[in-house]
Amino acid sequence: MNDFIYNGLPSRVIFGAGSLQHLERELDRLGLRRALVLSTPQQRVQAEAIAARLGDRTAGVFADAVMHVPLSVAREARAVADRLGADCALAVGGGSTTGLGKAIALDSGLPIIAIPTTYAGSEMTPIYGITDEGIKKTGRDPRVLPKTVIYDPELTLSLPTTISVTSGINAIAHAAEALYSQDANPITAMMAEEGIRALASGLPCLVRRPTDIGARSDALYGAWLCGAVLGSVGMAIHHKLCHTLGGSYNLPHAETHTIVLPHALAYNREAAPEAMTRIARALGSDDAAQGIYDLAKANGAPVSLRELGFKEADLATALDIALRDPYWNPRPLEREPLAALLRDAFEGRRPEVARAGAAESVVPR
Repeated sequence: MNDFIYNGLPSRVIFGAGSLQHLERELDRLGLRRALVLSTPQQRVQAEAIAARLGDRTAGVFADAVMHVPLSVAREARAVADRLGADCALAVGGGSTTGLGKAIALDSGLPIIAIPTTYAGSEMTPIYGITDEGIKKTGRDPRVLPKTVIYDPELTLSLPTTISVTSGINAIAHAAEALYSQDANPITAMMAEEGIRALASGLPCLVRRPTDIGARSDALYGAWLCGAVLGSVGMAIHHKLCHTLGGSYNLPHAETHTIVLPHALAYNREAAPEAMTRIARALGSDDAAQGIYDLAKANGAPVSLRELGFKEADLATALDIALRDPYWNPRPLEREPLAALLRDAFEGRRPEVARAGAAESVVPR
């Protein structure tokens, strides 16, 4: 076995149907008394129900979380937390809400308790992202890692199946890139493969039976594992492209990951054969890239950037932005093959063999 370094993160996870009942206990354990409950506008009702449950332990509800955490929204939420005297942020929802909680924590140091209702996985990471003037900037800081994560699959039952699928494949993207990360190691590889397997098994089942709590539990379990590996290793070209498309063009986060992932895997196929073998095995497919594409298409997810309203004329500019400050990647970043990757994602083509040929290389800093 090769030498490796594994950084475990100090996360506390409460998992299981009905586990929301432990929320008050977790607040007590952390000595917290005034929670600012965060959500998107679409999940205000769910957030207000949890706020009502907590009674006078609720400082207030801020239900204006949006995708990609615009700096203006982050500043507003921080000001509200300060004005209401909140001593913690309670993030109820998906990646947008958790991301807003992280933005508050980054500035104020307030602890976060996360209650995921999607399969985003960001609740398991110290990674934050804030968008300012069309550019999404990400970073790592231990202050933004939630103190407790409560995974209650009953809270995901109202999540529409189409959103469930894209949210789940977004989570798979974390594990897939973890497998060929610069920091990959046997521990994260084991968690990544199991996370992909659980999601690949659970997502088709919940599409067929949306109220199947077992399928919802499998998907949430997979998302937890995929998020945990994202928090322990670095990411590569897939995440860089998605951060660009989301932050600069405001494309929906999970759908963008779902569309780009098969093509990013095809791009890296020859450079990371062991990772591709693990991904394909977890998917029950002969090929990692095609397996992800087929999982998305068979379960009603979008497969082309065109479907999201992205404009063909913006392809070249998007690639330029992505290559300005590139992430490490197992295959050198070559402009023409990457342009082909984005073109395939725009058109929604099923990946075939990896494209050959070299062009202008961009060396990550």
